[in-house]
Amino acid sequence: MPTDIYGFIEARHPSAAEEWYEGEPWPVAMPLYPLYDGDDHVAFGCLFGVRNWLGWTPVAAGRGLPADVSEHVRTDYEGSVRVDAATHGCTWVAWSELRDLDMSARPAARGILQVRSGPGSSTYRIHRYRIDDRWPSEMVEQYGMSPLGGSPVEAPAGRWEAAGATLEYGPVTRLHALGPGTGWEHVFEVMRALAGRFGDDGVRLVVWFD
Repeated sequence: MPTDIYGFIEARHPSAAEEWYEGEPWPVAMPLYPLYDGDDHVAFGCLFGVRNWLGWTPVAAGRGLPADVSEHVRTDYEGSVRVDAATHGCTWVAWSELRDLDMSARPAARGILQVRSGPGSSTYRIHRYRIDDRWPSEMVEQYGMSPLGGSPVEAPAGRWEAAGATLEYGPVTRLHALGPGTGWEHVFEVMRALAGRFGDDGVRLVVWFD
């Protein structure tokens, strides 16, 4: 079952520390959607430790709502909890943490094997396997041994055809999970632009999942 993400970008008001300021310290800048509307569990695990089937060391997992979260975000999150028992994984991350991520970092898994099968382009199915030190027995039984080698340990990235399916294997890094084409580049660009006004520690993303 897919997991969906919800959230908002907040920016700390420049006068939040002033005695005369009566507004919220972290007003909402914009919602996560439409910047990002995907459901990629690889990215969720990489950033937030949710659906972390590849074994990432997540950037910001399980922090809950910030104590000074905006009323808008708190109300939205608490409403989600009331109507959907599956709501989970609430956390937040500052732009200062995302700005300097090592995009070459890898999870515990060696890589991902993607199997695309089906009778036509409009009806194909995609299944993804976590690859460690052995090819999955299910894959070998159905499609035969990979032409990349008897073990993934020294296998290069590659693609091949077998039994009416296209199989593709490759290592995965943060760049694969969060880089161009994933949708996260739009979130990062907006946060980077806001940081030019509010500072790197003055911009954060608050998220939760169901």
